[in-house]
Amino acid sequence: MPNTPIVPKGYIQSLRNIGIIAHIDAGKTTLSERILYFTGKIHRMGEVHEGTATMDFMPEEQERGITIGSACTTCTWGPHTINVIDTPGHVDFTIEVERSLRVLDGAVGVFCAVGGVEPQSETVWRQSEKYHVPKLAFVNKMDRIGANFEAVLDAMRERLGASPLAMQIPVGAGPEFTGVIDIVGMRYLVFDEDKRGGSYEAFDLTPEQAELAAPWRDRLIDVVSEANDAILEAALSGEDPARELIDATVRELTVGLKIVPVYAGSALRNIGVQPLLDAVCAYLPSPLEVVPQTGTDALTKKRITMEPSPQEPLSVLAFKVNLDSGHKLVLMRVYSGVLESGQVVWNATQQQEERVAHLYRVHAGHREKIERAVAGEIVAAAGMKFARTGDTLCTREHPVILEHIEGYKPVISLALEPRSSAEAERLEEVMRKLLLEDPTLDVKIDEETEQLVLSGMGELHLDVVLDRVRREFNVDPRVGKPQVVYQETVGQCAPGEGEFDRELGDVEHYGFVSLTVEPLPRQAGRDIVLEVDPEAWPTDWLDAVAEGIEDGLQSGVVRGYPVQDVRVIVRELRRVDGKSSTVGYRMAAALALKQALAQATPKLLEPIMNVEVNVPDEFVGEVIGLFGTKGARIGNMFDVNGQKIVQALTPLRQLFGFSTQLRSVTQGRAGLIMKFARFDVLG
Repeated sequence: MPNTPIVPKGYIQSLRNIGIIAHIDAGKTTLSERILYFTGKIHRMGEVHEGTATMDFMPEEQERGITIGSACTTCTWGPHTINVIDTPGHVDFTIEVERSLRVLDGAVGVFCAVGGVEPQSETVWRQSEKYHVPKLAFVNKMDRIGANFEAVLDAMRERLGASPLAMQIPVGAGPEFTGVIDIVGMRYLVFDEDKRGGSYEAFDLTPEQAELAAPWRDRLIDVVSEANDAILEAALSGEDPARELIDATVRELTVGLKIVPVYAGSALRNIGVQPLLDAVCAYLPSPLEVVPQTGTDALTKKRITMEPSPQEPLSVLAFKVNLDSGHKLVLMRVYSGVLESGQVVWNATQQQEERVAHLYRVHAGHREKIERAVAGEIVAAAGMKFARTGDTLCTREHPVILEHIEGYKPVISLALEPRSSAEAERLEEVMRKLLLEDPTLDVKIDEETEQLVLSGMGELHLDVVLDRVRREFNVDPRVGKPQVVYQETVGQCAPGEGEFDRELGDVEHYGFVSLTVEPLPRQAGRDIVLEVDPEAWPTDWLDAVAEGIEDGLQSGVVRGYPVQDVRVIVRELRRVDGKSSTVGYRMAAALALKQALAQATPKLLEPIMNVEVNVPDEFVGEVIGLFGTKGARIGNMFDVNGQKIVQALTPLRQLFGFSTQLRSVTQGRAGLIMKFARFDVLG
């Protein structure tokens, strides 16, 4: 263990690890770009629509104008150091958001003032709630026609179950949007657009502005006075509570997930960004103020807590792997202790020693070398051979495994064929590298066709991967048509018996297994129960039975897809002295399972998608008719800002080409969002 260096007093308290989360096209990356500009990290603002945004540094992002990979950067605002992660908004890259939220202490949710709470906004918000991430909200695009600040707050309450508290309100909307009123200080903030928002002035409120702000101020005081008696006493006596008291209470409520402070502006016009940065520092927590990370002691198997202190044993989570010019770069969050450049660490997940050759602070596609990282920091490491997404790094003396990052099941696949034998080897090597980066990808070889089958989270996901294969690795395989990924399950209980009695290589092997399969609820996974007396059977034989069942569940009896939502109960084992073996029981378990599955009314499960269409009233009939041809089940229909929202559950196999058909029947005026709902029975 290296000598613990002295950390500047208050440094961890001044850290902010935040993410920018939202629906696609709400303005996340534009806001991130302004944050970098106003904090002095960049000297020229890039634009998403021009393909010059700093945080969208991948060529695929610049061409499409969307964020694909989470980009991380470090900047400073006053005495505070802010690590910012700009996350994707497209549903195909949901796990990118999940991995980022896993390591953040706070987040800024960006909402379009016209679109409000859109489907992917809802998805990422729910993800952040799962990880108990405190949030601010920024109502962006207040300068757009149709902008409605209050409607966004109403949608946050109704669709997100949030408790928004306006800290600012806009003055005007659409072309009449001129600035914002600070409800805490009761001042009118005007931003100098000629200087690209680089400066702003605060003015006393006019009588009209004071009248506009009064009910919002009353609401703010009501909320904070419920949590702070001193504010309540001041309010009851007709005094104005001190700003420091309001700020401290808002911070307490935000960190406690009781409220979401809301700000307004237009990132594109550089309005409202600096007050938002002030709020990030004032109201979002430092690593010292969030619930400490927990994990499992690898030696005692007990739950332990990692306090965010440099004096604690080292614990680090690798949350993303990037390949930068063929070199592996691991993004990681240090939860406790100190990590030094050149240090040898223990990868507790893979039981391997690793050397951290170099440490960096990351600025999108660029890096700044550093000597050490302390508890609370987000950094990148180079030179690590084994680290994968979700691995825990620590010391051999204090081995710990942090909570794993949740995985996702691929729903769509493509067959790949190399154009030559030389390209075949290269293609397999490239796929191994991409799997290291992206845990939502899956690659396997089809035994019948000997083709590589690439599976992912959606058409855009696979399209981006193939773009990278061609552009970065100069490999151009033939690509088959997209195919849906299925699973299998059982419809009823059924028994099965398997007996294996064979001589293999002059050695006799015997095993007998009797078992039952029964269906479980959707998304329940698999469960293997051994009802035989564990004391009466050797552990390696019982392990062999479980392994035989696990192997058998990888390939069902309908079309050979993995079997899910099933419980397998082992009822009986039999032995023959001198012949019974691990091989015999493993094979017998697989035979018994296959028989049981065949008799249990096996069924295919297919990916069902949540589809949401935003369309003008006059095209609702056409949209419903199109859904009818796709076997969809319409679940909800409602109005938002004069548009109809139609929500439906639809089998993924019916949705190839759906966006093109939707554009055709609505004259290009419909918006479409699809996200995976669940695997369910065909029909």
